Amino acid sequence: MPRSGRNRWVNLLRLWSRGGFQDFHRRMEGGFRRLGPVYRDRVGSLDCVNVLLPRDAAQLLRAEGPFPRRMGIAAWSEHRALRDHRCGLFLLNGPAWRSDRLALNRAVLSPSGARRFLPLLDAVARDFARALRGRVRDTPGGTLTIDPHPLLFRFTLEASSYALYGERLGLLGGSAAGGAQRFLGALEEMLQTTLPLLFLPPPLLRLHPPLWQRHLRAWDTIFRHADENIQRIYREFCRGGPGGGPGGVPGGVLAELLLQGQLPLPSIKANVTEFTAGGVDTVSGEHRGDWGGLELGGTGGTGGTGGTGETEGVNWSILGGSGCPYWVTWSIAGGCPPRLYPVGITVQRYPATDVVLHNYRVPAGTLCQVALYAMGRCPDVFPHPERYDPQRWLGKDDTTFKALAFGFGARQCIGRRLAEAEMMLFLVHVLSNFTIEAVSTEDVPTVFRFILMPEKSPLLTFRTLD
Repeated sequence: MPRSGRNRWVNLLRLWSRGGFQDFHRRMEGGFRRLGPVYRDRVGSLDCVNVLLPRDAAQLLRAEGPFPRRMGIAAWSEHRALRDHRCGLFLLNGPAWRSDRLALNRAVLSPSGARRFLPLLDAVARDFARALRGRVRDTPGGTLTIDPHPLLFRFTLEASSYALYGERLGLLGGSAAGGAQRFLGALEEMLQTTLPLLFLPPPLLRLHPPLWQRHLRAWDTIFRHADENIQRIYREFCRGGPGGGPGGVPGGVLAELLLQGQLPLPSIKANVTEFTAGGVDTVSGEHRGDWGGLELGGTGGTGGTGGTGETEGVNWSILGGSGCPYWVTWSIAGGCPPRLYPVGITVQRYPATDVVLHNYRVPAGTLCQVALYAMGRCPDVFPHPERYDPQRWLGKDDTTFKALAFGFGARQCIGRRLAEAEMMLFLVHVLSNFTIEAVSTEDVPTVFRFILMPEKSPLLTFRTLD
C-alpha cells in the first residue's frame, strides 16, 4: 500500500515546521492526488489508512462489527483518568459504549426523543433573531455588517445548553452570569488546546506543561458546569419536579436521563459533558459552513447561486425562488449537509474483521479514516465538485455514502437530530427576518483547528425584511 513518508516522527516535525496542523485537510487531499484513493499515513502517534471513495466507506461499515470503534483523543482520556471521571460515548469503546449508547439513543437520537426538545431550540432561535433585529434597527441606515462567528458560537452554546440542561445562560444580549462566561471561555480553551496535543501519546503530553495545564483547567470548568446543573435539577426534583421549559419540556436531556434512571450518575455526567463540547463544535461549525456557502454563492439576498462555492445543506436557489424561508426544511431534511466545508474532516473506524479497500487488504484493528473534505472535492466522486448544483442530490445518481458529516452506522453522531433541528430552526428564523448580503464573493480559505473553520470569517450585511 502506498504511504506518505517513512518516519512518523519526521512527518510530525515537518508538520510543526510548516505551521502546525492547520493545513492537515489539504495535506490529506494532496496525499490522495499523489498516492491514489487509499494510502497509509503515519504522523506522531497516528498510524492509519486514509480512504477517499464512498464504496470503501461502505466496506468499512460492513466490517465495523457490533462494537464500532473510532479514534480516541489521548488528552481527553488522560484528563478523565487523572480526575477519576467516567468516559462518555465519544471516548468509550466495546460493551461499555454499547450499553451507554442504547440508553442514550432513546432520549437523544430517536425522533420522539429529539421532538421533546424542539420548543427549547425554537425559543433560543427566536430570541437570536429578535436580538439581531434590535441591533439592525439601532444601526444608522438599518444596515448591519458584522463577522457572524462570535454570535453563532454564542447562539450554539445557548441553544445546546438549554436543550441539554434546561437552563438559559443569557448569552444573547441578556446579562450573562460570570459562571456562563467562564463556561464559554473554557469551551473555547478546550477546543484550542486539543489540536496541539492530538498526535502525542499520553507519556509525551506532559512535555508541554503550560498547554497541558490549560487543557486540564478547561475540562475541569466544563465538568464543574455539569455538576452544578445536576445539583440544580436534583433541588428541583425535591421541590416537586424539574423546572418547566416551554411546551411542557421538563428540563432538557439531563433531566430526562435522570428521570429515566437507566444510567448511573457518573455516566450521565460524562455523557452530557461530552454532548456539550460536541454540540458546540459540531453545530457552530455547521453554521459557519452555512454562512460560508451563502458568502461564496451569493451576490446579495438569500437567493444568490452564482460563483464557485456551494453549501448543499441549504438550497439557496429554492429559498430565493419560493420567497418562503421554510423551504429550508426540505433541504436539510433531505440529508445533504455541507460538502465542501465539513466540520470534521474525517470519520474514523477500526474494522472488526479484515477488509478489502480498493484492492488492498487491511487487517482488522487498523485505524481507517474516511476523508470527508477530500471526498467532497474529488471529481471522481462529484463531477465538477466546486460547482453549485443541488440537482446532484435529486437526480438518479447514487449518493450513497457521499454525505457523511454525521458519520455512519451505529456510531453516527448521537446528537445528530438535535444538531439538524437547531440548524433548521436557526435558519428559519433568520431568513424570515433578514436579507443577507456578502461583503465579498472571494473564496474563504479554511484551517483545521480540531474542526474545520474559516481562516477569517466572512463579513455579512443584514437588513430587516419589513
